Amino acid sequence: MPVLYSPEWVAAFNAAVADLDVSSVDAGPSLAVTDGGFRVAQVVHDVPGAQETRETGEIRVVLALADGRLAMGLEPADGPTNDPVNVTLSLSYEDAAALSRGEVEPAALIGTGRVRVRGDLSVLVAGQALLAAAAPRLAELQAATTY
Repeated sequence: MPVLYSPEWVAAFNAAVADLDVSSVDAGPSLAVTDGGFRVAQVVHDVPGAQETRETGEIRVVLALADGRLAMGLEPADGPTNDPVNVTLSLSYEDAAALSRGEVEPAALIGTGRVRVRGDLSVLVAGQALLAAAAPRLAELQAATTY
């Protein structure tokens, strides 16, 4: 059972969405603005076990849409790449896990300040639309994920 945001979990996520037809998803006007692609970074704090491998105790996960494909990746431990992101979310591992399990809506966490957002909110909306479309494909991974 893969641990949320582990390399195995990210690989399973990518396998599940590999053939997702993103052209059939109404992701809003932000896709036109970003030439059909975007990058959403999620900085997750207080990750269990992360202190053993990273001094900061955080991980950075990037959801990207490029060339009609949705994919997730982990940024390297020594810092983010030079690839620009359109929007960055910052949240605790506890809140990220609750989102993954479907226990809380993203808007609720943003509204209470538990998720900090920097960047283009329309890109965030597009990312959520694509994740919602991918949800049936991710159900098995969600059920198998450990936290």
